[in-house]
Amino acid sequence: MSRDLAGALPLALTDAAAEAPAGLLALAREDLACVFARDPAARSRLEVLLTYPGLHAILLHRPAHALWQRGWRFSARWLAWLARLLTNVDIHPGARIGRRFFIDHGAGVVIGETAEIGDDVTLYHGVTLGGTTWSKGKRHPTLGNGVVIGAGAKILGAITVGDAARIGANSVVIREVPAGRTAIGIPARLVGEATTRVGAGDTAIYGINLDHHLIPEPVGKAIQCLLDRIGTLETDVRELRGLPAPPRGGCLACAAGELCCEEHGRG
Repeated sequence: MSRDLAGALPLALTDAAAEAPAGLLALAREDLACVFARDPAARSRLEVLLTYPGLHAILLHRPAHALWQRGWRFSARWLAWLARLLTNVDIHPGARIGRRFFIDHGAGVVIGETAEIGDDVTLYHGVTLGGTTWSKGKRHPTLGNGVVIGAGAKILGAITVGDAARIGANSVVIREVPAGRTAIGIPARLVGEATTRVGAGDTAIYGINLDHHLIPEPVGKAIQCLLDRIGTLETDVRELRGLPAPPRGGCLACAAGELCCEEHGRG
């Protein structure tokens, strides 16, 4: 460890404890406790503390961020590099991260320098909070409180994702996401109705909604609408031609095949 880092780290920890409302140690306890609220696989504090890379990443980021704010830039970057080496999570020390931040599994997460993250945010593996410009100003996303971002999602640019918003897995978000909305796809589009609270689960301590299987699927919905419309048109055509209606619940493709065969049979 360099003399720069050795001298700066105790001062940074002291400053962080003084600046943070709850204190650095209290923040670490919250980061540890929130794992049990959002990961049913967590069994004991010792296990989580020793084996969860997402937790290790945030515990190392907080003193690194304190070093960065104090102006010890090399020491902050060195500590961030060490965290990345140990956890496979790359968080720039300049990123501002709120309380009870949870990275599930951790692998491949990247958070840029000017990213800002609110309280009670959950990220899954492979998430990127990246920039889209060479400018040295604000170029990374801002996430509100209670945001959940699915695995592999990319949030790009100086955009805002509002409180309690959800981003579907592997989505690419390049536009603002209002509070309480769900965005999925490439590029991501808003789906479903807006919610007025951070979460809907009664069992979640912090009210985080982790029901990813309930995220709307717009492509499937569009296909279902087309199938319903085809069914209506097939029924109308059969009635106009004096043919019996297809059996209720029958396959529309089979109904079309029957009509085609009947036409050829008459010819």
